[in-house]
Amino acid sequence: MKCFFRYSIIGLLAVSGASCSKLDETPYSSIYTEKFYQTAEDAEAALAAVYTKLADMYSGPSTLIVPDFSADQVYPRPVVGRDTYTLFSYDPEYSAAVSFSRTMESPVDIWSNAYAGIENANWVLLKVPNTKMTNEKRKQEILAEAYFMRAFFHWFLTKNFGDIVIRTKPSQTIEDAYVGKSPKADVYKQIYADLEAAIAGLPDYSASLVKGRPSKQAAQALYAKAALYGENWSVALQQAQKVITSTTGVGLMDDVTDVFNVAKEDVARKENLWAYEAESVANGRTSQMMSLYGPPNSAAPAYGNSSFGSAFAYQAFFDSFDPGDKRRQLMDTNYVNKQGSVVPQASITPVTKKAVLVRKYADPNSVGGAHATNIQILRMADVYLIAAEAEARLNGATGDAYTYINKVRNRAGLGNLTAGLAADAFIAAVLQERSWELYAEGDRWYDLSRTDTYRQVIPRAVNDVFPVRNPQARNRYFPIPQTEVNANDKLQQNAGW
Repeated sequence: MKCFFRYSIIGLLAVSGASCSKLDETPYSSIYTEKFYQTAEDAEAALAAVYTKLADMYSGPSTLIVPDFSADQVYPRPVVGRDTYTLFSYDPEYSAAVSFSRTMESPVDIWSNAYAGIENANWVLLKVPNTKMTNEKRKQEILAEAYFMRAFFHWFLTKNFGDIVIRTKPSQTIEDAYVGKSPKADVYKQIYADLEAAIAGLPDYSASLVKGRPSKQAAQALYAKAALYGENWSVALQQAQKVITSTTGVGLMDDVTDVFNVAKEDVARKENLWAYEAESVANGRTSQMMSLYGPPNSAAPAYGNSSFGSAFAYQAFFDSFDPGDKRRQLMDTNYVNKQGSVVPQASITPVTKKAVLVRKYADPNSVGGAHATNIQILRMADVYLIAAEAEARLNGATGDAYTYINKVRNRAGLGNLTAGLAADAFIAAVLQERSWELYAEGDRWYDLSRTDTYRQVIPRAVNDVFPVRNPQARNRYFPIPQTEVNANDKLQQNAGW
């Protein structure tokens, strides 16, 4: 049984699936075919619709909750179904996410928004080349941004669901929507092709680049990371080196804590190559993620004016840091309350006395729950660690590999990594360094799943709230939302589900 509902987003055709009886009516839109894509303003509006789906993914915020609560760094207060990712108790129906608000924090949200973003990008790529624009350079940038976003959405889908549907053309008929999955290898080929096109048309990084728009260096960073996930080590290293050797001004911040300082986000864009740009102004887009961290009842002003005590770091993860590691300063075992007193976190946590607060998304000037703290998607420290891992997988623990990882370690206030490691030991050290550097940024789960080590690591990441965690082989990828499988008889559910 099938049906597809079509609706217009700024004059664009968007498609979503639902399980119901198939409609006999012929869906159409006279806006996108006849009246839209005529002017530069239309082209910009069409591109904005692509970015809207990114904002929908991060404001939810499924992009952080789904992977982070599955991994071994942070965990949720066990309420409203968020613990299903920690306990691996979800099902293809995502039964714990049946309400609208919880669906916005689930793989259902990732699937629907990523494919809507791809659909919108496909319309831009089809129609904008014929749009009348006096600024040809800007037209090419619009197309390059659409290629970048299409690559990003496909990459986000494949790292969550494995084999997925590749979409490179907009759906103009119902039949266009019925497509089967492609192997991951083919998905990555498409991602690489789109990023080549994006790099050719995007501008270099500069301090004056419009907030939230990708630069050439951001596209190269995404290319490097996608190639790492696709196990194309030579491409990953080549693209990472292009970012590292860029003379456009990108680079590490001197102080790692400044990367997450909301008051320094403008200068921090040199490291935060591309981020979800949250705004606490009227009609701005923010994220619920910021309010999940911090003590309950907004007890600590430094975290913001609304925090729930709903997400914490594992005590064991906090203890794994060298005491001199500056990155540990972005976690708290106590906080300053509204009266100016230092309060031990253990005295007020609603879940366990061993919960540790995470400060990466703190905004003392938040407007209620609306934070202006950005969510980092691609940053320079990640690029250095990608280069270190790719170099080691290609050539072993070379001097270059050590140089890359030590840039990140030294910035954190640590000494150089132990010399003379074998390749496997060095790669394990890089993965551990990634965990310390990128925690609570929606990254760690994918390192565990892409290296197929999650079944060894996760059972050890337990505490008195979640004393037993037992992921299965099928949990390497999330199940495709069952409503999508029901709506498309060419779409097969992932193995084991």
